[in-house]
Amino acid sequence: MERAPQSILFLLLIFSSSAAQNTTVGSTNEFHVGVILDLGSLVGKVARTSVSLAVKDFYAACQNCSRKLVLHIRDSAGNDVQAASAAIELLENFKVQAIVGPQKSSEAAFISNLGNTTQVPIVSFTATSPSVTSDIMPYFVRATLNNSVQVNSIASLIKAYGWREVVPVYDDTDYGRGILPPLIDALQQIDARIPYRSVISLSATSENIMEELYNLRMMQTRVFIVHMSSSRALLLFSKAKEAGMMKKGFVWIITNGLANIIDSLNPSVIEAMNGVIGVRFHVPRTKELDSFSIRWNRMYHQENPNESPFNKLSVVGLWGYDTVWALAQAAEKVRVLSNENKRPQSSKNSTCLESLAVSTIGSELLTAIVQNKFRGLSGTFDLTDRQLQVSALQIINVVGRSWRHIGFWTLKNGLSRQLNQNGLKITRSTSMLNLNPVIWPGESTDIPRGWELPVSGNKLRVGVHTSAYPEFIRTTTDPVTNTTTASGLSIDIFEEAVKRLPFALDYEYEAFDTVDIQSTGSYNDFVYQVYLQRYDIAVGDITIRYNRTLFVDFTMPYTESGVAMIVPVKEKENNNMWIFSKPLSKGMWFASIMFFIYTGIVVWLLERLNGNGYLHGPFSLKQLGIVMFFSIFEEKEKLECFLSRIILLVWTFVLLVLASSYTASFASMLTVQQLSPTVTDIHELQKQGGYVGFHRGSYIEGLLVDIGFDRSKIRPYDTPDDFHSALSKEIKNGGVAALVLEVPYIKLFLAKHCKGYTMVGPINKSAGFAFALQKRSPLLTEISRAILNITEGEGIIQIEKRWTEQNSCQNEEKIDDSGAITFYNFGGLFLLTGFVTTCSLSISLLNHYKKGQQKAGINMDDQNKQRHVQKEENGDIQDGDQNNKDNGGCNEENQATIIPTPHSPNTNTDQLQDCTQDNRATASTHYGSQVMHRGDRTSIGNQVAQV
Repeated sequence: MERAPQSILFLLLIFSSSAAQNTTVGSTNEFHVGVILDLGSLVGKVARTSVSLAVKDFYAACQNCSRKLVLHIRDSAGNDVQAASAAIELLENFKVQAIVGPQKSSEAAFISNLGNTTQVPIVSFTATSPSVTSDIMPYFVRATLNNSVQVNSIASLIKAYGWREVVPVYDDTDYGRGILPPLIDALQQIDARIPYRSVISLSATSENIMEELYNLRMMQTRVFIVHMSSSRALLLFSKAKEAGMMKKGFVWIITNGLANIIDSLNPSVIEAMNGVIGVRFHVPRTKELDSFSIRWNRMYHQENPNESPFNKLSVVGLWGYDTVWALAQAAEKVRVLSNENKRPQSSKNSTCLESLAVSTIGSELLTAIVQNKFRGLSGTFDLTDRQLQVSALQIINVVGRSWRHIGFWTLKNGLSRQLNQNGLKITRSTSMLNLNPVIWPGESTDIPRGWELPVSGNKLRVGVHTSAYPEFIRTTTDPVTNTTTASGLSIDIFEEAVKRLPFALDYEYEAFDTVDIQSTGSYNDFVYQVYLQRYDIAVGDITIRYNRTLFVDFTMPYTESGVAMIVPVKEKENNNMWIFSKPLSKGMWFASIMFFIYTGIVVWLLERLNGNGYLHGPFSLKQLGIVMFFSIFEEKEKLECFLSRIILLVWTFVLLVLASSYTASFASMLTVQQLSPTVTDIHELQKQGGYVGFHRGSYIEGLLVDIGFDRSKIRPYDTPDDFHSALSKEIKNGGVAALVLEVPYIKLFLAKHCKGYTMVGPINKSAGFAFALQKRSPLLTEISRAILNITEGEGIIQIEKRWTEQNSCQNEEKIDDSGAITFYNFGGLFLLTGFVTTCSLSISLLNHYKKGQQKAGINMDDQNKQRHVQKEENGDIQDGDQNNKDNGGCNEENQATIIPTPHSPNTNTDQLQDCTQDNRATASTHYGSQVMHRGDRTSIGNQVAQV
């Protein structure tokens, strides 16, 4: 803290107080207000003109006001002790009712304690440090922005442009350090970090600043947030330009402490900040503001004739102006007693601090200030919660000797180009597309990456590890030059990714050296060297594992994932008694039987409806046999219905194709050699106590132990030849039942040893092979993007062809595939026969229904004719009826059948023969009577007699 020891400070205050002479208030309508500013600084000069002009303007507009503010301006000279002395002098001698403008946060902290003691409101429009809070200082009012407000807008900018690391550059003061806690919190929310903090001491010289800038230049991070006083910040940028840090690739962000007063800076000084972006308080442009700026400029240069003519009004001056107006309006609202300040009783040994008078209207004045909300020159002036409420922040870009608008930021909606009456128009709060283009340092329009490789001349250290499969990576070291060269699929992918980076990357390979590669050369040790910063990146066939991500970051994988087994295959013996059923799948057998039954039933129904003599009478086992017979084969003399013949023709075709396919499949199954894996489940192998092998140094050993294998059952191997030898040997001779490897390794193995082995699995998931980098390395995103570009295109195919053998012998042997015919293979044939059968059945049923309707009409005609005959021949008909009754009623049926009618020309021969034997006499008598009485029907009687 920038404070003298309290004992010394009290001593100074006592002497300064004792030397002052008491004055009395001249008039009861005067309202005394103290103003403490650093009149030697730019901010102090701007604020003094503003507060003086505010008093004039207020009482020019309010001529009937009963109270008049009297300003007592004191110079703190940028010193905390002098500022405190001035405050005591104002409280003791002028009985001020409020103090405006402790310019520095450290000054405001001590003077606010005096305000708490005397109940005098302290209103500062420049102290932005969060350490000066209204919670512990109830009489402190901040008429400016808190530093914690702007950090969210800065974080939004960093996220919008995709930067992952930033370095804050700040003064070693309360003001400088105050931004760190909220800034760190805001960056954590967007997954950005601060790798380094650049603290500039108050006693730092130009040489010290230049040395610190060179240290920053050696780092990878190129995004800097400057939070310093205006004078020191201008010195920093001038030195940064000398150090070559205002060129393309660098990003400088200034906070509102400097951005708010950028209009008041000398244009030649602003030129050194070309390309800087900043966050400042947004002031709406109004006619009143333009008129005030003209009057302010005139008064400012009258009071400061030696100042630069380019100095302009800043937002700090507007806050000072609005603060005085807020005090003047609050003074009109409070009730002033005759004795405004009540002096406490002082003891003999009391200090001047204890003898300060307590304001009787302080509490009421404070309430009037914070409740007074009005439209000022700076915008809406709202001191609710004893702090200025911000509506919007403006993002600016320093270009040349001025600045240009980039966008706006609000707490509710984030970033956007423009404001409107309803707030921000925004689609995404972190989208840089919603901002105007920025002219970056070096007059570049390309968005900086936010990082660069250090300019120290060191190359990127790439660690390489010789793999058991040289197709992936192989390293050699020149014993003379000690340089390492590497080749393989992994190296080709890495070098191709480097070529596709948007910048040049200089690197060199370093071999992973170990004393005993079999014991200490594990991939975990190799990856751990990146964490120890021996390598910048590890390249090779490195699997992404959770335990490794605790120490390093991985790029996107460049191979497929998975862990599987290599197992031998054996010839499958056909000693199954049900092997005859294998050519057809279960679904095919079921479908065939169902269609067989369905076709037989339909054929039987059609023949029965057609009056087939073989199907006469009730359903029996004989008819069932005929149905089965019809479904298998067709005999023309057995079928009388045309539709039945069509159905059996289609069904015979289906059976022919099915039988041919069955014969071919069954013959192939009996003759072609079939192979099956010796092991299909790793858990079964573990339960049986089988031996398994793995690649020495890989994480597979731990995986097998987790599955449940005893370490004595796990055997490590180094090369593909060792793998082949282990699988070829018997268990008792040191062999293994299976090898557990990652899928990329298995594919290479099967490409060389494709006969006699097969892959089973995958048995476990893995993320694939990738490259390992140091935590939060800026290269991570760029290399991952380049790898994706390779793997999504033709590049990965060409690289794999270069290093892996494209051997088709893996598919020459049939591995445990029965080739059974499925229902889907014959779906078209079954659909055809089903459609024909169903349509035939529908047509037959429709015809049968129509015939039934016609027969019912014929019976009605016969009954009408018979009633007519009975009326003419009552006697004969009665005798005939009696005879028919004696013969069981069959004659009546025959009569209806024999008499020809236009509607029924045919006769039922079988029924006529049955009735003729029993009722011939009766029929002759009956028809003879008809002839005697009806001569016109002689021909009919002759026909009956002939019958």
